[in-house]
Amino acid sequence: MVRPIATDDAPAAVGAYSQATTNEELVFTAGQIPANPDGEVLADTPIADQTERALDNVQAVLAAEGLEMSDVLKTTVLLDDIENFEAMNEVYATYFDENPPARSAFEAAALPKGVGVEIEAIAANE
Repeated sequence: MVRPIATDDAPAAVGAYSQATTNEELVFTAGQIPANPDGEVLADTPIADQTERALDNVQAVLAAEGLEMSDVLKTTVLLDDIENFEAMNEVYATYFDENPPARSAFEAAALPKGVGVEIEAIAANE
């Protein structure tokens, strides 16, 4: 059985998707962009700030299920410019200091709302 997860501590889903879903064993977050919980998009800020906000959103969605970043098994990072990888990675590493999850990172031609980064996660719900 799939159950949606929602929190007011991250931007609301604005389409036909959930902030996250779970089958009670795994949690899959939607891609989180650098937007405040009220929906204000931070597209014109440095990639480090955008990465921090996106990861804060991932963290908030996981917290709604009682999970922490240490429960994350895999992330996918989308960047509008792969040249921003190093700056993104510096911030990213502060969220996953011990036993970091598996990760894929890609350059995408365009991301929602003109942002520079989008991050999704898969976490264990044990």
